[in-house]
Amino acid sequence: MPNRTLFDLSDRGKRCTRMPEPDVPALAPEEMLPESQIRHTPPGLPEVSEPEIARHFARLAAENFNVDAGFYPLGSCTMKYNPKAGERLAAHAGWSGLHPHAPQPCVQGALRLIRALEESLAAILGMAAVSLQPPAGAAGEFTCLRVFRAWHDDRGDDARRRVIVPDTAHGTNPASVARCGCDVTAIESGDDGRVDVSELEAALDETVAAVMLTNPNTLGLFETQVLRIADMVHDAGALLYCDGANLNAIMGHARPGDMGFDAVHVNLHKTFSTPHGGGGPGSGPVGVSADLEPFLPVPRLTESDGMLRWDWDRPKSIGSVHGFFGNFLVAVRAYAYLLTLGAEGLREASEQAVLSANYVRQALTGAYDLPYPGRCMHECVLSAQTIARETGVHAVDIAKRLLDFGLHPPTMYFPLIVEEALMIEPTETESLVTLDRFIEAALQIEREARESPELLHEAPHVTPVRRVDEVTAARWPVLRWRADDEA
Repeated sequence: MPNRTLFDLSDRGKRCTRMPEPDVPALAPEEMLPESQIRHTPPGLPEVSEPEIARHFARLAAENFNVDAGFYPLGSCTMKYNPKAGERLAAHAGWSGLHPHAPQPCVQGALRLIRALEESLAAILGMAAVSLQPPAGAAGEFTCLRVFRAWHDDRGDDARRRVIVPDTAHGTNPASVARCGCDVTAIESGDDGRVDVSELEAALDETVAAVMLTNPNTLGLFETQVLRIADMVHDAGALLYCDGANLNAIMGHARPGDMGFDAVHVNLHKTFSTPHGGGGPGSGPVGVSADLEPFLPVPRLTESDGMLRWDWDRPKSIGSVHGFFGNFLVAVRAYAYLLTLGAEGLREASEQAVLSANYVRQALTGAYDLPYPGRCMHECVLSAQTIARETGVHAVDIAKRLLDFGLHPPTMYFPLIVEEALMIEPTETESLVTLDRFIEAALQIEREARESPELLHEAPHVTPVRRVDEVTAARWPVLRWRADDEA
C-alpha cells in the first residue's frame, strides 16, 4: 500500500527509541509549568518503529522530483546540479559546528572565507563592496532598495518615493518596492522585448528613487541599451539596481558595475550552485558602489593587527536584515564552487549555459511560438499560444505531460507579457544527450496536442499524484492530517 501514512502504520506500544529510566527524581508537571500550559492528554502522534520511519520517508523522497533525479529546466531559477564536493566541505565539523557567538579570535578561518567570498563576488560583479547577509534573492533586492532609501535620505532627498520597474522584471521586484514604502511605476517593453527607452524617459522625474532592471531580463534577452539607461537614470538623480538572478548568463563576460548599476544582488543558490528551494537555504548577497558602502547592513568585517573583526559601529547602516552573518554554510559551498572553477571556468559555465538555451530554442522554434525572435541568453521563452488556439491544449497541459517523460516542466505563464509562456533554462550542467531527450519529448508532445489532445488534458499519467483540482487546492488546502473523528 504505497500511500499509507505513518498514522496507518501506527500501533500502540511501538517505539523508535527506548530511553533508560531516569536516575534522578522526576519533577511533577505542575512543578515545571503553570497549569494553563500542562497537557492532560498525550499528543496524538503515530507510534512506529525505526525501520518503518526510515522506509516511509525514503519512499516519500523517491517520489519527489529533484535536480539529482533528472533534468530541471525551470526558467528564471537556474536549477543547476549541485556538486557533492561542496556538500562534503560544508558538512565538515570545522564549518558546520561553528557557533555564531564563538569568540572572534577562534573563528578567523570562517571570517577569512567570508572576506574572500565577498572580495571574489565584488570582482565578478564590478562592485566596490559586498555583503553576504541577505538570506535570499528577494531579501537581496529588498536590501538594495533600503540602501537606496538610506542614501537618498542622507542627502535630504526624501521626496523620491517612486521606483520604476519594467514589465520584464522579476516578479518579486514590485513587492520589495512596496515593502520599502515606495510606489511602483511599471513601464512596458518595446517590440524587441527590451526596455523602451522612450517609455523610461517619460517616467523619469525628480520623484523617482530608483529603476530596477533585470539584466538579462526574464525573456532571456540582454538589455542592449543598458549604458544609455544608466546615464538617463543618473541624470535624473535616481539610482540603478540590477536584479542579478540571471548572472549565470554573463559571469566572467560582463559586470553589472561596468554597465552603470549602483547595486546588484546575486543568488548563490542559483549562479554559484548551492542548494535551491527545498534543497536548502538560499543566499542573496548584495554588491554596491563605493558611495553606497556606508549604508550596507551591519556588521561589516574589518581587519586590524592581522585579525578580522565584526564592526557594528556604522552610523549610516540600514541595520541588520538577517540574523547574525548570513547563511554561512551556503557561502562555504559557493566559495568551494568558485575555487573549483576559477575565472576561466566561470566564463565557460556562462558560455555553455547560453549555448544550451539557444540549442533548445532553435530546435523547438516552429513547433512552438517564439514571441521575441533572435538569440537568447541563458534561457529561452517559447509560447504555446498557437497550440492552445488550434487544439485547446495549454501550457499547463504540456508541462503536466512532460512529467510522464521523467522531465521537470519549465516555468509556465511567466513572464506575464507572453501568453501561454514556457520559460526554459537548461543551465550548463546538462549534457547534449539530456537536451536532445528534452527536445524529443517536447516535439512529441506538440504532435500529441494535435492528434490526441485528451492525452495531455489528463496528464500526468505515471506520477504518484495525478492532476489535482488546482482551484480547490488553492482555496481549500488540506494542510495537516486529521483523524477520521476530526474530519
